[in-house]
Amino acid sequence: MSEEKTMLTPDELRRYSRHISLPNVGLKGQETLKKSSVLLIGAGGLGSPAALYLAAAGVGHLGIVDGDAVDLSNLQRQILHRSSNVGVNKSLSAKEQLSETNPFTNVSCYETYIDEHNAMDIIKEYDLVIDGSDNFSTRYLVNDACALAGKALVYGSIYRFEGQVSLWDAQHGPCYRCLFPEPPAADAIPNCADAGVFGVLPGIIGTLQANEAIKFLLNIGTTLLGRLIIYDALDLSFREIKLAKDPNCPLCGETPRISELKKEHFSCSSIAENENSTRSINVHELQKLMTQNTALNLLDVREDFELELCKLQAATHIPLGQLAQRVDEIDAAKPWVVYCHHGVRSAKACQILSSGGVSEVSNLTGGIHEWAVKIDPEMSQY
Repeated sequence: MSEEKTMLTPDELRRYSRHISLPNVGLKGQETLKKSSVLLIGAGGLGSPAALYLAAAGVGHLGIVDGDAVDLSNLQRQILHRSSNVGVNKSLSAKEQLSETNPFTNVSCYETYIDEHNAMDIIKEYDLVIDGSDNFSTRYLVNDACALAGKALVYGSIYRFEGQVSLWDAQHGPCYRCLFPEPPAADAIPNCADAGVFGVLPGIIGTLQANEAIKFLLNIGTTLLGRLIIYDALDLSFREIKLAKDPNCPLCGETPRISELKKEHFSCSSIAENENSTRSINVHELQKLMTQNTALNLLDVREDFELELCKLQAATHIPLGQLAQRVDEIDAAKPWVVYCHHGVRSAKACQILSSGGVSEVSNLTGGIHEWAVKIDPEMSQY
């Protein structure tokens, strides 16, 4: 960006006056922000507050990568979006709001999911990357791409009432793989259990990510490089873990084994698909059996709070976490169809039942969500 284009207009001088009056920012720092560019991976819970504060701060160019559309269930925490944006691609919805927040910030929309084919081409255009993804596949991919491209990455993650934030920079310190060299086991992925998230939590963590990004761009303060912050919303506490670069890191260690992008292909659906010994039934087949009054028993393995949102009538309810201890409550001589939200926990439940002596058990693929979509559109979705 030319020097002339980085000069602040009278309107910008007034807009950013509280920044400019800070000795650590000043006019020069504000001009630095104007010529800076930040890429946000995701415009969801974390990306929403991060994008809003970066735009408000005067970052000149924001890129937003998100192939998802706004859903009604997003609005509890994804504050970039409005009810009128339901069904709209999140990057486009975000641009609409950010343009209102600060018309001096240029927003580039990527209406796609980031993957091993497009990541390097997109990331290379930006000074810094913020990871607002909600799955391990993307988290590892973005970390690897940033390390290979020599870009710093502001990391954030949330789960129920807890959040984490750090800064990865493989050229000067640890990367995500220094802390977690390999992805967790497929059945240990927490977000697959539909555990929920405290609405304000992503706002706190996403704002911390924006704070870290602005510090990095201005080269002020002490960054989170080599430090992982863990926030607990229930007792309002912060813990800090010191991190060191791992010499054996497969990505940025002394003898790296990763030299090109390869997405870690696992997801909630793949877990269910890998339960090869489990029989499955789809929602249309279940509806037919129920219409014919075929003898079958339904087992709901979701959590108690999920029953309040929606349920199939006449189903036995045992949460997955209790099932192994309560298998004796299941009549092993009867056929059972097990369901959860999306068909992941129920696949695991089928394995538990089979091991416990229940001979005829089937997993409802797609879970109660697919039932609501394809069979009963009046049923509440979440």
